[in-house]
This record gives sequence, structure tokens and C-alpha cells, in this order.
Amino acid sequence: MSELELGSLGLVLNVADDRAHVEQAAEAERLGFSALWLFGGQLELLEPLADLLRATEKVAVAPAIVSLDVHGVDDVVRLLRALDEGEAERLVGGFGAPQRVARPLAGLGEFLDELDHADVSLPAARRLIAALGPRKLELARDRAAGAITMLVTPGYTAWAREVLGPDATLVVIQPVVLDADLGRARRTVRGPLGFLLSVGGYAANMRRMGFGDDDIAAMSDELVDAIATVGDADAILAAVRAHLDAGADHVALSVFSEGDQPGAIEVARAVAAASTLPR
Repeated sequence: MSELELGSLGLVLNVADDRAHVEQAAEAERLGFSALWLFGGQLELLEPLADLLRATEKVAVAPAIVSLDVHGVDDVVRLLRALDEGEAERLVGGFGAPQRVARPLAGLGEFLDELDHADVSLPAARRLIAALGPRKLELARDRAAGAITMLVTPGYTAWAREVLGPDATLVVIQPVVLDADLGRARRTVRGPLGFLLSVGGYAANMRRMGFGDDDIAAMSDELVDAIATVGDADAILAAVRAHLDAGADHVALSVFSEGDQPGAIEVARAVAAASTLPR
């Protein structure tokens, strides 16, 4: 059912108190990135999405993801009402199942039902659902434009494409660290990875992708290198191409950094300078 066109390469920005992300959004658009993303954990309010839309002209703007434990349909409707028509048409909703309910998948379905009947709605063709397992992928196929995945291998991407079918949009959020010191880069990945493996279905999906409990517990080099990219801009672009070749429609770079490692906009500049990808 998808008619969603995100282009092939996106960038995740970090919401900053000094609003640096707003200037970075405009620069990322000039660099050729076709969609900009904000992580849902940074969205206590949804207004930063409006800020990015107003700072740009053509790119899609999306959350990955709006937490349904924090925001309801009324918050989404309030955001839509604050946008002009052109801005609203570039907003893509990324949603995931609530975690604080007994039946998360049912809770997500109820949210989508309510959104369908809102007086100012975000159509299914501009919705994506965070999905790892087959049931959520099927829901993303049937109730949205497609799925958002993260911490996945190209092999998983190929499998997800089979579940979604040929028409749904498949987005991969790809963690990256731009650092020639691979040991240091892997240590940077392990910080947020340790937290992510403790929530949601990420650990279960690691097992689905063939990693054992020892790999998961130790966050082994093999696991880190399989689901994140460390190294230079060419390594990052090779990972993007691997997911696109496996069936992804769009890959968004999520930059991890510590100390003097480059942040999101610095990585965006390096990747744009090296890239021949259509965006």
C-alpha cells in the first residue's frame, strides 16, 4: 500500500537545548539527505518535529519513534494543526507499541484506530511502525506504509522484506561511529547498545538473527560489527548499500560519538562528500 518516498539516505539528529539541531537540519538538507529523524526518547513534546519542518523545504521529517507511553492521538493532532499544508505533507509518523500495557500490540492497534478517526489525521500512507518480529512487521504492512527497524543485519533486512512484501516501505536505522580506531569505536557503540538490549525486543531479535546469549551478554565484536558500522565514510556507505541491496528502501544514519569523535552533522558532511548514492 505504500506510496511513501523517503529517498535512500537519511540522518538522525539529536535535539539540543541550544537548538543546534534546527541549523543542522537545514545543512543536512543542503548536503542531500532526503529525510531527517529524531529519536522518540528525546521528544517529551512533539514540537521539535515542527521545528525541523520549518527549517527545511523538501525533506521528510519523522520520529523514530513517538512513544505511545508518552503521547496519544491528541498530541499528534495538535502537532498536525500547528503545521501548514506543505509542512504536514512532509511529516511522517513513526509509532511503536506501548510498553506499559498488558497487550502492547493491541494497544498499538487501538491507537491506530483512534488516529484513523481523528478529525485531523495522519494517513496510513505517511505512517511507519517500529517492527522487529513477524507480527509487528505484518501490522506495519497492513496498517501503515511500512516498518522501521534498528540494530539489524542485512540478512534480517532481506527477511523483513519478504514478510512485508514488495510494496511496503522498509526503513533501517543504522548506528555508526566515524573513527579509525575500531576498538574505541566499538566501545562507543556498546554504551547505548547495552541499554537498548535491556528494553523492547532487541535481545530477542539478536537471537532471531543467530546470535547466542554469550554474544549478547558480552556485546561481542562480532555482534557489534554486524548491527553497527565503525570506521570511515566508505565503511558507512558500504553498510548503507548492503541494506539497500537486501531490500531496504531507506537507511538513516544514527551517529554515536564520545569525546572527540564526530557528531551527526560532521558525519553527514563526510558521508556526503564520499557518497555516490542517489538521495
